[in-house]
Amino acid sequence: MTTKLEDKHAGNGDLVGEGQPYLGEKYQENGKPVANGRGEISVKQEANGKCGVPRKSLNMYSWQEIQKHNQKADQWLVINRKVYDVTCWANKHPGGSRVLNHYAGEDATDVFRAMHLDLDIVKLYLKPLLIGELAPEEPSQERNKSSQLVEDFRELRRTLEAMNMFKANPAFFFLHFVQVLILETLAWLIVWHFGSGWAVTIFISCLLTISQCQSSYLQHDLGHLSIFTKSKWNHLMQKLMMSHCKGLSTSWWNHRHFQHHVKTNIHPKDPDIDMGALFLLGELQPVKFGKMKIKYIDYEKQHLYFYMVGLPLLMPVYFNLESMKVMCLQRYWEDIAWVSSFYIRHFITFGPFYGIFGTILLIYLVKFLESPWVTYVTQMSHIPMRMSKEENRDWLSAQVLTTCNVEQSIFNDWFTGHLNFQIEHHLFPTMPRHNYHKVAPLVRSLCAKHGLQYVNKPMLEAFGDIVRALKKSAALWMDAYYET
Repeated sequence: MTTKLEDKHAGNGDLVGEGQPYLGEKYQENGKPVANGRGEISVKQEANGKCGVPRKSLNMYSWQEIQKHNQKADQWLVINRKVYDVTCWANKHPGGSRVLNHYAGEDATDVFRAMHLDLDIVKLYLKPLLIGELAPEEPSQERNKSSQLVEDFRELRRTLEAMNMFKANPAFFFLHFVQVLILETLAWLIVWHFGSGWAVTIFISCLLTISQCQSSYLQHDLGHLSIFTKSKWNHLMQKLMMSHCKGLSTSWWNHRHFQHHVKTNIHPKDPDIDMGALFLLGELQPVKFGKMKIKYIDYEKQHLYFYMVGLPLLMPVYFNLESMKVMCLQRYWEDIAWVSSFYIRHFITFGPFYGIFGTILLIYLVKFLESPWVTYVTQMSHIPMRMSKEENRDWLSAQVLTTCNVEQSIFNDWFTGHLNFQIEHHLFPTMPRHNYHKVAPLVRSLCAKHGLQYVNKPMLEAFGDIVRALKKSAALWMDAYYET
């Protein structure tokens, strides 16, 4: 199309955040252009061959054109009808490059709003990436999406914002932090007073297990920027809760977890449904393995392996090894320092009673006890739900079809860190968890209006559905494997 928009770029602007350069400048210096039918590019940009130099004119685009730019080396996306080329920016994206790649060629308006706290700051990052907007005759989202459903969901979000549902209650989170502090301190005082006998060790391991799980929930809140109004405080406290209190890499967790949120249960974009060759999940992977006659283990019994391997080893083995591997390979020096402080703190507090080797055993005993708790809570809402390849659904449908809730009670809320409201959490990741129960009836009503099934079940049934889903996937593998 030949219609153009005049782009009036500001100069260098203010700093994006305290101590951070304006990334638009860095982007212009380091990038390289990818010119695949992108309309006119200024003569100056073409001459110096730099990606991200502000264009003098911006074109209007059709969805057909935008959807062509969905590769790692050529990424466009749409936010509020504006078209952005994020190819060169992807590797600098704080949430990881893959999050942007997962939405290349698509409308990212709702996921962009869902995952970011301060839009005014984020828009500074977007400004140098703007290349045009949707043509007037084009709908605001892809044609396979219901415009009425999309608008109803956005109206719901505006309603919730007006109700202050995204405002955190400081006392709520302070009490949860104090809970962790009391449990950690009490465990040390008990050993100091009563010694390090077996009974004491088992008892303090239980206290520390509760502390570890509740720390997981707090770092999860902080990772989603749902406690403090300033992102930097959320990031700092997340490092304290995740890396210092739990001994895991914050950057590793965030980059993995954000992918899970933006493309829940989508092969191969959601890392949480990639269990390698150990477990086959959903319907696609078992059939694929079966037809290819792949049998690394006896998948007929994978539901039993879940009890023997999945539950006890997720935290002490898989998560810890994965975290350490990524930290070292990616050279996350800050995370390495924070994680080191986790082990140093344990050696100082428990080393005099257990010695170095005994303290390491205590740390991993706690992780072993924590693992079933975390595994059940994190898997019960997704493994039994729909898994598929990319379907490019609207935000509401994509989350409701792949996520389920667990019934509310005071115990369930505490035990799961309010992740029993997984649907609300996935729709509104930055919302403080103490507001989920207030929002749930409105979400349920919207789902009913548009014929979406809002799944809410008892906790024990949700636990059992994990195993039933594994057995169902195993049956699909068997049918494909033994098919003549």
